[in-house]
Amino acid sequence: MEKWTGILELGIASKDGKSVPADVYFQGALKVMRPQYLDESGQVVYFILNPGGGYVDGDRYRIAVTLEDYAELMLTTQSATKVYKTPTGEVRQDTEITLGKHSTLEFISDPVIAYEEARYIQNQVVHMDATANLFYSEMITPGWAKKQDGFRYEKLLLKNQVYVDGKLAVIDAFRLTPASGLLHEMGMLEGFSHVGSLLVVTQGIDEEFMHDFQEELKEAFPALRFGISLLNVSGFSARILADSTQELEHFIAYCNRYVRKRCFGKGPLLLRKY
Repeated sequence: MEKWTGILELGIASKDGKSVPADVYFQGALKVMRPQYLDESGQVVYFILNPGGGYVDGDRYRIAVTLEDYAELMLTTQSATKVYKTPTGEVRQDTEITLGKHSTLEFISDPVIAYEEARYIQNQVVHMDATANLFYSEMITPGWAKKQDGFRYEKLLLKNQVYVDGKLAVIDAFRLTPASGLLHEMGMLEGFSHVGSLLVVTQGIDEEFMHDFQEELKEAFPALRFGISLLNVSGFSARILADSTQELEHFIAYCNRYVRKRCFGKGPLLLRKY
């Protein structure tokens, strides 16, 4: 039986038009703050905390999130996920997400900061009903190192799989290994130091939506390098290259506001963290 450094299980239900906690369990180095409601929509907001301050050698984390029919959750982190030196055992985080009918999950994490000699694997599997909505983002930034060249971590591997009505619809794996010497090559980071990813699965995403969306993004972020692609299901994925965390945060926040307004029929949420 695998020993977990931290466990988080979060279940959300819909009751009288309001999303409420149905099951909240945490153990070890994972916790959540009390539920918050930041607007009048009834959507619940949870912040994930790591009381230990960061991930260290051999840590194992497991997160399970379940949204019942019509439940709506904004899930975020209180601060960046810091991965420190892992000389003997890589850090691993496994997340399983289940989304019921007409449920909505917005999962917007602070960046993963990988420090010198860090090895980190993140594996996430989403099972969602075809009527459910998913907005997921992640960011990667290099941590400080003595040589200050920005890429002293050993390996980062972030994997996402999305099943819609039981069928595999999306699979994305992003692997960074500085020792390979390929980080600055075309198709990798291309001279940038920070990378962000977006995965959106929701009804109403088609070529017309993508055209309008891309034109707005080009106007709003003329100097930023990014690419957006339609998925085989109704949705899109995006990859963003930048030289700072703030640029990625601004881009992701802009996309979230756009999707919330056009697809979810909601106004923006201000996630006050600092």
